[in-house]
Amino acid sequence: MALTGCGGGDDPAGDDADGRVTGTVTVFAAASLTESFTRIASDFEAANPGVTVTLNLAGSSALANQINQGAPADVFASAAEKNMATVTEAGNAEGTPSVFARNQLVIAVPGGNPRGVTGLADLARPGVKVALCADQVPCGAAARTALTAAGVALTPVTLEQDVKGALAKVKLGEVDAALVYRTDARAASADVAGVEFPESARAVNDYPIVALKDAPNPAGARAFVAYVRSAPAQAVLAGAGFQAP
Repeated sequence: MALTGCGGGDDPAGDDADGRVTGTVTVFAAASLTESFTRIASDFEAANPGVTVTLNLAGSSALANQINQGAPADVFASAAEKNMATVTEAGNAEGTPSVFARNQLVIAVPGGNPRGVTGLADLARPGVKVALCADQVPCGAAARTALTAAGVALTPVTLEQDVKGALAKVKLGEVDAALVYRTDARAASADVAGVEFPESARAVNDYPIVALKDAPNPAGARAFVAYVRSAPAQAVLAGAGFQAP
């Protein structure tokens, strides 16, 4: 579990007499949102003095399980509707989730693309080492959909628990390629290149967000969800390469 605080303050919950949001807002968010939500959390704190946003960034399936097992959280932002459904069907969402962004896959390769990868078929060539996300993780499910659409069968050398893990294998030189989100490849552009492929259009992931039923800070949860859907936050997401919902 990766927990980071983006500001000061110890009050766990609530709003003050003037209706301003106060205290700590704990956000469970998909690993692929790391860079964007770090910026959005900081901007939210600036717009709400006295608020601290704590981010728990991991694979959506792991986060959904943590929520359903009682982990204290105010907001859940998933990289796929399937993992959000795990939370809503357990009765742990407050209201209906809303999609705030979309994302597509690219093939991440080391700078210079030494293996000359141009599409999914190249990943099945002898000797090409590939990292994928595990199937239960949104990036893994999307990868399998894209590979099936392309008629490509391959055996990855590693299955990672979130997209950052798959990307790290490329950055460390442990694999020749990985299927990751376009946004993650862009964030790591100093170390990797992203190869676009047409089948990614068959595996677009919707990102839903919702306030949680037992949120320690329900007012903060509602305010953060609204902020993520606001123009400033949407601009941050667009700048990172996310598509509009």
